[in-house]
Amino acid sequence: MYFKFSLRKHPDTGRLSGYYRLVESYRNADNRVCHRTILNIGFMEDAAPEQLNKIQKHLTEKYEHKASLFDLEEDPIVRRYVEDFWNRIVSSKKLDIKSEQQLSRMVDMDTIQHSNAREIGAENIAFQTWEKLQLTPLLLSAGFSAEDASLAATQVVSRAVYPASELKTVRWIKENSAVCELTGYDMDKITKDKLYKSALELYKVKDSLEKHLSKRTNELFDLQDKIILYDLTNTYFEGEKPNSKLAQYGRSKEKRKDAKLVVLALVVNVEGFIKYSSILEGNIADCNTLAAMIEKLSVHTCTGPAVVVLDAGIATEENLHLIQSKGYSYLCVSRTKLKDYSYVPDRLTTLLETKSKQNIRLRAVSTEKNTDYYLEVKSPSKEKKEEGMKLQFEERFEQELQKIHHALNSKGGVKKTDKVHQRIGRAKEKYPSVQYYYEITVESDPKTEQATAMSWKKNPEREQAKADNLGIYFLRTNLNVQEEYIIWNIYNTIREIENAFRTLKTDLDLRPIYHKNDDATMAHLHLGILAYWIVNTVRYQLKQNGIKSCWGEIVRIGNTQKVITTSGKNTYDKIITTRKCTVPNKNLKEIYDILQAKYQPFTKRKSVVHKLELKKTEIPKLQLLTGG
Repeated sequence: MYFKFSLRKHPDTGRLSGYYRLVESYRNADNRVCHRTILNIGFMEDAAPEQLNKIQKHLTEKYEHKASLFDLEEDPIVRRYVEDFWNRIVSSKKLDIKSEQQLSRMVDMDTIQHSNAREIGAENIAFQTWEKLQLTPLLLSAGFSAEDASLAATQVVSRAVYPASELKTVRWIKENSAVCELTGYDMDKITKDKLYKSALELYKVKDSLEKHLSKRTNELFDLQDKIILYDLTNTYFEGEKPNSKLAQYGRSKEKRKDAKLVVLALVVNVEGFIKYSSILEGNIADCNTLAAMIEKLSVHTCTGPAVVVLDAGIATEENLHLIQSKGYSYLCVSRTKLKDYSYVPDRLTTLLETKSKQNIRLRAVSTEKNTDYYLEVKSPSKEKKEEGMKLQFEERFEQELQKIHHALNSKGGVKKTDKVHQRIGRAKEKYPSVQYYYEITVESDPKTEQATAMSWKKNPEREQAKADNLGIYFLRTNLNVQEEYIIWNIYNTIREIENAFRTLKTDLDLRPIYHKNDDATMAHLHLGILAYWIVNTVRYQLKQNGIKSCWGEIVRIGNTQKVITTSGKNTYDKIITTRKCTVPNKNLKEIYDILQAKYQPFTKRKSVVHKLELKKTEIPKLQLLTGG
């Protein structure tokens, strides 16, 4: 601020004198320097030029809250004018005068720095779901300390958001994620050994966790568990695993014949929530796993009649009788194609259009050998697939026959009649689905007992019968249902367990397994299942509101929200530090709204660091050291 004056005639004296205005300079939007009048002061004939300079200086210092020398001012004229003008400025509100508290919050833009930016959106979604499932109180009641329960929450949330080895998880927590700021666990205490131990402790309370989660999700979403899905999958190990009882060679879903396997059996409801899980040896037959599951079914799910939906590999006659004896109904794919059956009279053929725009034909059939209800399903997509397989097997079978025929006319080839028939028999054994409609003729010389010629052709009637049966399979159930489409819809819920396996293996990286001992292997699989509970709880709520994104896409959207530390100096040279979350974008807000989750996981955290004051050193020797 400074004074500007113009010469005017003083009304009292009649002489020309200086008429003063207090003004300030500023730059407008066009970067031009402009002046603004703060006070019209008038004539100041009793103030000398030196006094005017002091007045404007003291006013500027008061406005900028700088350390003023006003208290040392001895000139009464200067003191009087400064006090008068300042009161007029404050009352006129021409200037935006900040209080001490407001000034302490004002930060110099040039000193602002951002640091320690970490991902928090996906972690926030997973942790608030953990809290909604009330897992921390359960762990505390199971004997976990508050710190151990916090570590368990940290590990399960980390597994859901960033599925990786314990070593990589530690690095991610310390360098990339704000998960510890949500769970309250001290990040400096995180080590891979603590994560190993936490996973083992969680596996010890596996049954309690599954019972609690089954009940809790039913309460949250009002589920009844009227339909139960049961299936198995396997995953392979990396390494030889010489001393493992779980790791055994078997039929790998991933075609890894070179690797040992472990089997994971799941009971899932139609909403995708796991009711019961079991970890089994890699060479166990599918049909031998059902008995233990049936015993656990009534404990882990709501009591009452339910329909157990099975794959054909598990649906042996013994297993079906076991299910029925326990009071449950069953629905499965028949292990064999019916041959002697007839269509049920007075039941119409039903045509349905699937999501892939395929027309499915459903017809109720009956057989004298079995009293169960059978449903014939004709699927165009399955027919197309089986047609391709039929042509491939025919080509390969005829190539085998061609080799046998070629040997009859080759030097050193197999020509003995019995040996030729043996080769034909092995070819038929190799391709049983197509060989039966081929008519093969072998001509031989009775004297030498050697085959002289060979020919083959297809039987048109048998081949046509094969073609007519392409794309047909049968559903079997002991339910008393009059509408064919109801059976079809119930069976198609088995896709939900396939989605569960896909999520576990792909999104939660359950394969392959690198652990050396069986305890660590079971803890690793169980940790993935706990993470799946978080994932499916989130996805179920989103699917109910039309968002069908995979978990990986939800994590990507969540990772757009960060938590950042911002620091800068205020007008008192103090360092102001705040840690705050970024505003979620539109897509993340939509997810938060559906989940009824907070936009900001925690409120702003602020700290003030005062400027260091230099103190005079009293010890002479120390003065010499500090002086260089």
